[in-house]
Amino acid sequence: MKKQLLLFLIMGAMSLTAFGQRFAYIDTEYILDNIPEYKAAEREVEDLSVQWQTEIENKFAEVDRLYREYQAEAPLLPDEMKRQREEEIIALERAAKELQMQRFGREGDLFEKRQELIQPIQDQVFEAVEEMASRGNYAVIFDKAGGASMIYTDVRYDLSDDVLQRLGYRN
Repeated sequence: MKKQLLLFLIMGAMSLTAFGQRFAYIDTEYILDNIPEYKAAEREVEDLSVQWQTEIENKFAEVDRLYREYQAEAPLLPDEMKRQREEEIIALERAAKELQMQRFGREGDLFEKRQELIQPIQDQVFEAVEEMASRGNYAVIFDKAGGASMIYTDVRYDLSDDVLQRLGYRN
């Protein structure tokens, strides 16, 4: 009986605490779409990505061209020349793969450029949200863009436009 009473008191205290909390949500996708600097940074990153991808595709096309030429000429070449051409093709292919990793690898050039251009804008948004949460006494601010974890949202609690205003942007 004591355990049930204690459990009931704990649950009652928790529910009273939960009712006193303030919750809100934002939509970071909407916020970032309304920041011109973010869109420009995204375009720059995308342009670099396309440029680097083209550069890599050209390298692999060159390897493919040299390999086809080698296959056509191989029956006529002496063994030493065959080995030399094979090594040349392998070296070019290795260089193309290394360039691909340098550009698009885990911490490659694209990752670094994205960090350089986009991360500061995301940090500004986070700081604005953090400040609003502190001033508004919000216990939790959810991100609607984060996925399907929010089944229902009431627009009265959407602070996305407030975040944009705090950052100096108008919708």
